[in-house]
Amino acid sequence: MIKPTHLRVHQFAGLEPGPKLLISAAVHGNEIAGVGAIEKVMAALDNGDLTLQRGTVTFIPVVNPLAHQLKRREGDRNLNRNLRPPVVIQDFEDLIARQLCPWLAWADVLLDLHSFQGQGKAFAMMGPRNNTGPLEPFNHELAEGRLALCVGTERIVQGWLSTYALGLQRRAERGGSGRTAVLQQDPHYGVGTTEYMRSQGGYCITLECGQHEDPEAPAVAHRAILRVLTELGMIAAGAVEPRPPGKPELLQLYEVIDREHEGDQFVKAWASFDPVTKGEQIGTRHDGTPVLAPSEGRIVFPAVNAKPGTEWFYLARPSSRQL
Repeated sequence: MIKPTHLRVHQFAGLEPGPKLLISAAVHGNEIAGVGAIEKVMAALDNGDLTLQRGTVTFIPVVNPLAHQLKRREGDRNLNRNLRPPVVIQDFEDLIARQLCPWLAWADVLLDLHSFQGQGKAFAMMGPRNNTGPLEPFNHELAEGRLALCVGTERIVQGWLSTYALGLQRRAERGGSGRTAVLQQDPHYGVGTTEYMRSQGGYCITLECGQHEDPEAPAVAHRAILRVLTELGMIAAGAVEPRPPGKPELLQLYEVIDREHEGDQFVKAWASFDPVTKGEQIGTRHDGTPVLAPSEGRIVFPAVNAKPGTEWFYLARPSSRQL
């Protein structure tokens, strides 16, 4: 196998000043809903069916070409963790990060298109409230909230990085050796595209377009791209139907549970946002120990094939935040 040697980056620069928008897909190589959607929007810009009125939009349809070529989530490692400009290149994802991080730092806004393993409907993920704390300082809460609303999903989820940090201590306590184990105990390990974007002064959302093989997922991605371009005033209104009326459900992640052993199993086929009650059994460890829900809420990102030492599922509950 010959490893890819370049990233394909496309840019359309309007003749009037405006936002610098970056739209990316296939950060995980098997999450392809956004790839075709990006190609479709670029074709419309090229043939005149869509007109860029102001600003600059940059498309990276396949962020991780090695993982995409292999038709799997990762190349050498998970690109959407420990994302930062590398000091020393140690794997293929470091090569990508060296090119990707400057694009993220340059842009004002990011729409990152993903999909997920389990069954469930599309949802958006956004960052924290405005804060000056050490974990994820931020000051674009209102703009990011509008961005999350405009894509039109039924649910919006917040609290990724703060929740992920809670799981780091458990990984450190379990120990382990090798570069992956060391990275997974690093407080920076939870940083992916959107977290790095916020650290550079921008704002962004992740759009989870649906299950990997959902035939509707590419249409979700396509509508979202057009809605974000419209929201930012970069194309004229009318290119896509407006988002559905009503407020989406807003959830706060509060817990992440790792799969510790290949023998860890769910008790049933969970889908993202299935409700759980306090004390309900979600899974069973390889030694028979039950894994119980600590409180009432919803399960998010259940990953039946998660690698040991990585996220097995998240738990979320209603957020008090108003958008």
